[in-house]
Amino acid sequence: MELHVLIVDDSPAMRNFIRRVLDLSGLEVSRCLEASNGEEALRVLEDHWVDAVLTDINMPEMDGEELLRQMSAHPVLRSIPVLVVSTDRTEARIQKMLTLGARGYVTKPFAPETLRDELVQSLGGGDGSN
Repeated sequence: MELHVLIVDDSPAMRNFIRRVLDLSGLEVSRCLEASNGEEALRVLEDHWVDAVLTDINMPEMDGEELLRQMSAHPVLRSIPVLVVSTDRTEARIQKMLTLGARGYVTKPFAPETLRDELVQSLGGGDGSN
């Protein structure tokens, strides 16, 4: 299964790092789109279907929480799995993001295998083992 993924993070270096991790993950990622904040992500999603969104929380313009709220309220976008990738590892924040509709949560820094496994799980693919 070839995946189309949207990476949402205000750091170009982090977007590049996540893209490289996905390339090395063993998953078949055929398209990797990028956005620097939630507003830009919603514009990308107007024109491109993706299988998953990987988003940071703390970003200018529109943060990851608001992106999740807007995606959850949209009749089509709510079906896209969202995986949060953030430095915030507090239990309250993790629970809030999961309550808002995120299907997984990975804290930075992370091992490439952790990102792969969480993405597979958020896509409904089980534990990520081969």
